This record gives sequence, C-alpha cells and structure tokens, in this order.
Amino acid sequence: MVTNASDAKVLRRVAGGRGSRSLDCGKWENMAEISPVLQQIRGGLIVSCQAQKQDPLFGSEMMARMAMAAKMGGAVAIRANGGEDIRAIKRAVELPVIGIVKRTYDNSPVYITPTLREVNEVYEAGADIVAVDGTRRVRPDGSDAEAFIRAVKEKYPDVLVMADVSTVEEGEAAAAAGADLVASTMSGYTEYSPQLEGPDLQLVADLAARVAVPVIAEGRIRTPDQALECLNLGAWAVVVGTAITRPQEITRWFAKCLRQTASPGT
Repeated sequence: MVTNASDAKVLRRVAGGRGSRSLDCGKWENMAEISPVLQQIRGGLIVSCQAQKQDPLFGSEMMARMAMAAKMGGAVAIRANGGEDIRAIKRAVELPVIGIVKRTYDNSPVYITPTLREVNEVYEAGADIVAVDGTRRVRPDGSDAEAFIRAVKEKYPDVLVMADVSTVEEGEAAAAAGADLVASTMSGYTEYSPQLEGPDLQLVADLAARVAVPVIAEGRIRTPDQALECLNLGAWAVVVGTAITRPQEITRWFAKCLRQTASPGT
C-alpha cells in the first residue's frame, strides 16, 4: 500500500531491482547457468493478479488489464491463477507469468496446483513458471511434495517449478526434489507455521541462507519498505498481490485505521 512519496521511491527501487544484498551474493556468480526467465525477474517486483469469484474485478479481461497496469508501474513478472487468466495476461503483456490453478479436493488441504491435472492446465496456458504447493501436507493423490515435484519435473522437464512453502525445512526438501525456486507463500497458511499479521521475514532470511535455489518472498507484503527488506534479506524477487490488486482490501485497511483513530463524537 503506497501511502506517500517516500513509499513510492522505495517501490521504484524494488521494481528496478536495486538495493538488494542478494544481487551481490557470490552464490549466484555464474549467471550463465541461471534461466533467462530467472535473470529477468531478479531483484524485481512480481505482481499477483488474482481475483476471487465474489470480487468486483473477477474475470480474465480484468486481470489482463491489471497486469498491464502492473507492467506500466515496473513489475518484472505476473502471478496468475487459472488457464483463462494466464492466457489473457500472456496476450496482454510481454512479461514472465508464474501460473497456478487453485482447486480444492475433499481428501486434501492442498489447493495450489495440487495434481498433475492442474500442472498441465498451467503448462498448456503458456506460463513461464509453474507454482505448486510445496508444504509437507499430503496431496489429493496421496503423494508428498517431494514426490510430486519429481513427477512434475519428469513429465515437464523444460518447465520451471516454484514450490510454495511454509517452513525452511519444506524449502530445503523442495529444492532437493528439483524445484527451481522456492517461495515463502504458505507461511501462515499451514497450522504449523507462524501465524503472523505481516510477512514472515525470518523465513525469507532462513530460506535465502539455506536453500541452494532462488527464493521468492511472498505473503502479506503490504508496503514498499517490507518488499525492500525481503530483498535485503536475500530474496531473489518479491511478490505483492493484495496490496496492489485488491482495492476492496486496501480500502478496508484505510477505513479500519480511520475508525480506530477517530476521536469520540467525530
């Protein structure tokens, strides 16, 4: 949520990929071995353009326009949900797309690209990176995250796979199984991870220190300062969603703050 000129300046630094300790890390000295897509997003702002069915902005045309606005603002990539939205965004902007399909199954709490069916939908839609749940929870087919990541890499050897995790141990396991990136997305969304109001900065730092693949910071990042702090902690790039693309939630934050601070009788 950009609230003043200082915030806007910090956000431009994030979008431009400057000021990050991770960018100078010797861990990534041989950039020739890094995928061109990963090089393109390095040090930048990824905007998650997603809307739920009850949202006023729901629909692939709306999400494509949101992606266009994000590109105008300096985003280096887009995260999108569902084949229809991914295709519309790929037509609208020349930016890498991290694709997911959110689908619930009765026999599993995993809903972010939970089976190979959803992976195929994301792949066929043209996403540059397929994001999957990388938590230790059992998937609908009974497999764990490591077995699932290996299966994805075997069936789609040319696709980049990002594992959304909630703990550093899950990140390490996902990377060992073949994930090309790990993201802090699921912290706070599993019962055993910290339930924080803001981003899990400790997880971002721990993943960056202990995982041998690029780390994407994601989850409850609401200000440019928080985004920049993630880069300074070693994140490869930062995903911001709600604070940019869900105006009803941003409005709610402002309204709640004003109600709490209003003097009695005003």
